[in-house]
Amino acid sequence: MKILVLSDSHSSLRFMRLCIRTVKPDAVVHLGDYYDDGEAMAEENPEIPFFRVPGNCDRSRGWIPDPEIRIEKICGVWLYLTHGHLHGVKYDRHRLICDARAAKVQAVLYGHTHCAECYQEEDGLWVLNPGTCGYGSGSAGLIEVQDGKILGCRILTQEEVNRG
Repeated sequence: MKILVLSDSHSSLRFMRLCIRTVKPDAVVHLGDYYDDGEAMAEENPEIPFFRVPGNCDRSRGWIPDPEIRIEKICGVWLYLTHGHLHGVKYDRHRLICDARAAKVQAVLYGHTHCAECYQEEDGLWVLNPGTCGYGSGSAGLIEVQDGKILGCRILTQEEVNRG
């Protein structure tokens, strides 16, 4: 199974649509900025489960029904979803990783920095920031799952998605 992770779309839907068409995910996570972009993609793809959290730019844009931090079982794996601004991820990820470990998840997903990164901690916790799908050359995250385990996580570049 494949989980597509998007963040920081900032009203740019083209790359999001391309990722969904190319990856054909089993689920999509949108990590905020702009929350309603994830909502638009969910409406365009009703057959795909979508999970969203708002970002720092979203509360001022109107009422958002979802909490800013969610712990969800998606495609059989537990994920910690947040935009990252509440954890101060532009300065360090210590608090984010501590909170994710306390939640006993398999991966922590965040955005906010617009800088893509993907790695696995020594204890097995995956840390994934898909970067931004809304500015310049976009990026996204991909989590591959089988039998309740994460097989791998990686960053998808716009170049890679364009090649299909």
